[in-house]
Amino acid sequence: MLSKLPPQAANPALLVGYETGDDAAVYKINDEQAVVATTDFFMPIVDDHFDFGRISATNALSDIYAIGGKPIMALAIAGMPINKMSNEDIQKILAGGQAACHAAGVPIAGGHTIDAPEPIYGLAVIGLVHPDNIKRNSDARDGDAIILGKGLGVGILGAAMNTDELDPDGYTEMVESTTKLNAVGADLAAMPEVHALTDVTGFGLLGHLYELCEGAGLAVALNWDQLPILDTATAYAQKGYATGAGARNWQSFGDHVVLPDGIEDWQKNLLVDPQTSGGLLVTCPPAAVDDILAVFQGQGLDKAAVVGNMSAGEPKVTVE
Repeated sequence: MLSKLPPQAANPALLVGYETGDDAAVYKINDEQAVVATTDFFMPIVDDHFDFGRISATNALSDIYAIGGKPIMALAIAGMPINKMSNEDIQKILAGGQAACHAAGVPIAGGHTIDAPEPIYGLAVIGLVHPDNIKRNSDARDGDAIILGKGLGVGILGAAMNTDELDPDGYTEMVESTTKLNAVGADLAAMPEVHALTDVTGFGLLGHLYELCEGAGLAVALNWDQLPILDTATAYAQKGYATGAGARNWQSFGDHVVLPDGIEDWQKNLLVDPQTSGGLLVTCPPAAVDDILAVFQGQGLDKAAVVGNMSAGEPKVTVE
């Protein structure tokens, strides 16, 4: 869809636009400050209204962190079926979003609401970043290690929930993961050892790794045995739960992925599983891995792990 838009007029102040598929736009104000802007919204992925608001807001905030910024203000985006939902239920969604923003130290300063056939909620978020600390998804270097900050499997758990077969432990883990802020991104951005930064969301792990490859002109070797997976997600994946979006992801970029002989369908499904409010992907020199993992762990992201490495070669992802 974007391919038919006319090229943007050259503007030296626009440091990051939509051309590279990065997580947020960045506009330089002066030598010390740049504005980061993003928006994200979707329909409910859980039945609990408060949890839906929290998850959606956390997901929107993540795109500011994923480029190295700190959010400073948000505007709510809401479409609600006012003849089908009670004011109380709508208020719970809005309260959930406010709770997530409060945890991030960000005020929701306003927004816009329309009457819609189904609930839609999200945020437009504004942040700040030092121009020297911007981290793009295209700046990985040959030899970099790749770190993933959260466990995979959110979409798998959501698929089980949609058939009323997700147990309480699975639901709790899904909500805990999707409402955990990626605020560590702002700290990582200040580290010169961090070369590339993005987050794993709708395109799944393989899709966002391929974005790293394509942007940097490098190849990725991904180690299956090192992948962090949500504790409850493996069993549901092995039972065959998967999302339609995961299948569409594979159709989009499967030609750029090499899978090992004998890989099972449930493993492939986890690799393409769309993540809501997923973990950050970081590339850095191997010597910096311990320091970067310590930063993740210091903010409660205990599943952060090295999952592969970048190397010279044709842009593709090889799963080992």
